[in-house]
Amino acid sequence: MEIPGVSNMNFLRTAMNETRKANGQAELGGKDFLTLVRERAKLVEMDADLMNRNLNVGFSGGEKKRNEIFQMAMLEPKLGILDETDSGLDIDALRIVAGGVNKLRSKDNAFIVVTHYQRLLDYIVPDVVHVMADGRIIKSGPKELALELEAKGYDWVKESTGGNSR
Repeated sequence: MEIPGVSNMNFLRTAMNETRKANGQAELGGKDFLTLVRERAKLVEMDADLMNRNLNVGFSGGEKKRNEIFQMAMLEPKLGILDETDSGLDIDALRIVAGGVNKLRSKDNAFIVVTHYQRLLDYIVPDVVHVMADGRIIKSGPKELALELEAKGYDWVKESTGGNSR
């Protein structure tokens, strides 16, 4: 969402310090915040110009996606839900965004990656794949399930499970 009048940096600093305050941690001072911004911006090859512009105002689709991953890098959520992160990205932006997600993966967090296409999963290799239909998980499996879906489509899963949840 575009928020005219609010710089990306002010938004992030406010969000980060409010999160820290809620978790009983001290707020980050300006110098420490800027050091962290520079470090985390490298994860997604974030240009300094984008960080100083108004939040998402005039950003391309790829810049918005990159900014979302940058925000995750700064805020360090325990769970990230990435809904069709690959939508509208060219191959270079996809590589950068996926690389940022991969660098953020750890034993202390988890990501739910929603996609309809294998191309994202060529960069972000899933631990588990779930197939949803009608709001229910109808099949789960290892990362190879995504490749099988790419080759066969979704109809075979619906037919083999009767469309019902397991």
